[in-house]
Amino acid sequence: MLRRRHHLPAVLRLFSTSCRRGHPTQPPQHPSPAPLPLPPPVAKKVPFTASAHGRSWSDPYHWMRDTSDPDLAALLEAENAYADAFVDSAGEGGGGLRARLAAEMRARLPPSAASPPQPWGPWLYYQYVPEGKEYPVLSRRLRSSGGLARAALDFISGSKKEQVLLDWNEIAEKFGYVHIGSCRISPDHRFLAYTLDISGDELFSLEVKDIQSTNTIFSSPHKGIVSLAWSRNSDNLFYTVCDETLRPNQVLCKDLQSDQAGFLVFMEKDINCCVDITSTKDFKYVYVMESGHVRGGLWPVQKRSDKVQYFLEHHNGFFYILTNAPLEGTETANGGYYLARCRAEKSEMDKWQVVALPGSYYTFQDMDIFHEQLVLFLRKSGLPLICSINLPIDVDFQEQKELDDLDPWFFPVPSDLCSIVPGSNNDFMSSTYRLVLSSPVLPDLTVDYNMRMRTFAILHQEEVTGLSSNLCTVGLQSNITGIQQNLQLIEDSQSWSDLSKLFSCERVQVISHDGVSVPLVILYSREAHRRGESPGVLYGYGAYGEDLDKSWCSDRLSLLARGWVVAFADVRGGGDSSWHLAGTKANKINSIKDFAACGTHLIKEGFVHKNRLCAIGCSAGGLLVGAVINMLPDLFSAAVLKVPFLDICNTMMDSTLPLTILDYEEFGDPNISTEFDTIRSYSPYDNLSPDICYPPVLVTASFNDTRVGVWEAAKWVSKVRDITCQSCSWSVILKTNMQSGHFGEGGRFMHCDETAFEYAFLMKALGLDDNDSCKIVL
Repeated sequence: MLRRRHHLPAVLRLFSTSCRRGHPTQPPQHPSPAPLPLPPPVAKKVPFTASAHGRSWSDPYHWMRDTSDPDLAALLEAENAYADAFVDSAGEGGGGLRARLAAEMRARLPPSAASPPQPWGPWLYYQYVPEGKEYPVLSRRLRSSGGLARAALDFISGSKKEQVLLDWNEIAEKFGYVHIGSCRISPDHRFLAYTLDISGDELFSLEVKDIQSTNTIFSSPHKGIVSLAWSRNSDNLFYTVCDETLRPNQVLCKDLQSDQAGFLVFMEKDINCCVDITSTKDFKYVYVMESGHVRGGLWPVQKRSDKVQYFLEHHNGFFYILTNAPLEGTETANGGYYLARCRAEKSEMDKWQVVALPGSYYTFQDMDIFHEQLVLFLRKSGLPLICSINLPIDVDFQEQKELDDLDPWFFPVPSDLCSIVPGSNNDFMSSTYRLVLSSPVLPDLTVDYNMRMRTFAILHQEEVTGLSSNLCTVGLQSNITGIQQNLQLIEDSQSWSDLSKLFSCERVQVISHDGVSVPLVILYSREAHRRGESPGVLYGYGAYGEDLDKSWCSDRLSLLARGWVVAFADVRGGGDSSWHLAGTKANKINSIKDFAACGTHLIKEGFVHKNRLCAIGCSAGGLLVGAVINMLPDLFSAAVLKVPFLDICNTMMDSTLPLTILDYEEFGDPNISTEFDTIRSYSPYDNLSPDICYPPVLVTASFNDTRVGVWEAAKWVSKVRDITCQSCSWSVILKTNMQSGHFGEGGRFMHCDETAFEYAFLMKALGLDDNDSCKIVL
């Protein structure tokens, strides 16, 4: 059992926090013999002066912006060698921890995995990962007429021939990298359209495949394809194309019965706006034109207004509209969403009727629609909910109604900590809605909700292999892989399996700097955790209104078994619209101080030892963590910054870079003096403190990343090494994937290897890498 921190052997002191916590001026104790190529790489400096709003400053690492410079590639290769040597030396006896962690994580993955088949029209569609493979395969079989039980037997016996629609593994083997963006089956089930990235730069190409012949019948000459939508007759495919800054700005339509190129449907000229394309669930309309009259032009829905959004679906001659358009005399006048409708006629598009307001307890987030039901995604007290409402809606539209007046059915879920992710749910005529439920202690659970009968059926729970039998004691078997077992499960039990008897998972409210309560989810092993002594890691993101991912991840068991606390801070900037806006532009400091408050809470309340708290932030979350490290360099004893947005000030001033102008809405416009000052005040790269002891930090980057340039990580690491405490900065390392983009390589085994690298770094940084024997047995 992990009870207290062991004294650090000499070989670890150089890469621990002892200098920061003890005697900053004491020279580091170099290991002998040195297991690392010391000192770390040193980047060249090239004089460069940046200026804005009458001010100038030196940026000697600006040269890294040129990714074609061979000196940058050489530096990144040297940094990779240094990072590998650093992490590979972690473990009792001088190494092996990284490999052991990776082996643990891989052992928890089943040899193969499959999703339950989902009916759509005459077919059953499903995905599976073949044994030993990294990536999924999308397939289908003909649907049986004997219902779900008969379909399952046909599936198991193979009596209905499988059609492989798309194999990610084949593409990866051919090109070395694969990222599928959008993937759409045509309404008549003849064609598969998908977007493909084979380099990581997210300049997706478009391929259309005839499923029966397996031939590719169309490849777009354009790069940078984002969204796809089919016409009702499956003869026309709409798609959006990006400009040079990766802003989707054009809608094109390709007639698959013609050899002519796709024709332009719409072009968005406002550089502050993107364009998207989608069809209604019944395929009768493409936003917004009649699906059968593709050259008839778009229908105007409402005059464009700043920050006003609306999302449409069609049902029985009406458009149902989820919108935040101002509505006088209600709470939604402050920007909340409500449900409206209008007749699906061009002349009636501006005549909206309010169907339902959310009421005082809920906020509307999203919707879906079926032949007999409308589905609403909601939040209550910041937590997700989902409900269905029977259609058609028969209400008196002269009197405003609230959600509860429409007799909603709230889908049962295992706990209020669940993340809720919808399945494909493509069949408009279905009365069943599929969800995947997950939480930090609940392996992914696939559930079908019968909205007509208001019942639910558990189909499948993610398999976690290699765990002792006492982990799953709440009624559902932990290892369920076959459809036949799933059917038996549905008949025998409507319970699920979680790990709450072994792991505590609680949601608390932390008071931030301005008195606002910030949700913090705290996860730890009931057996291995030691109050006031345990190490811990705090995750944060806080941008773009995105929720921090708290779904099940078996990799975390490697930390929990060793007594670590894993916590998730839902800081301002993420979440619903009001929580999001409270962490944007001039309010961004709220996100940063929220994260610091959550870290401080973990220490003060005894969840984590004061010298053993770590942080992890990805992309915009890296900005969050980097800013807190500058503000409170002693709060975190180590950190992992993954493809981090660290050089925000310089990036936001370069409008030629992808996505920069679109980010003005999130972070502010640096062309405006006051907003420039705000951005520069928290920019991680611009606020590094000379001679201060910084914690050990692993920074990861991807060479082909178009969202966050590889130079941001390289510049930050080089500057830390240059101006901060030299001995501490030797434990700031940079690891760059030279082949991938912002989202990494994505394979399930590769993900284990990447996570093992991060965990081994954190354990080494805390001097706990020689305590591997202290973990509990799972």
